[in-house]
Amino acid sequence: MPKISVEIPQELLDDLDDHVGDDGKFVNRSDAIRSSIRKNLDILDEIDERHDRLENETQE
Repeated sequence: MPKISVEIPQELLDDLDDHVGDDGKFVNRSDAIRSSIRKNLDILDEIDERHDRLENETQE
């Protein structure tokens, strides 16, 4: 799996860390970030679909 690095504000990182660990929803930061990216992309796909902006894979 490729690795990337990003810069994020400390406040956002602190909020993320509240959801990571034994008492959190995620095992580690990477899991939390991957989940957030997937969720965001799903939302963007839904918006594109509502506006007929998704490419139809069967069209060529």
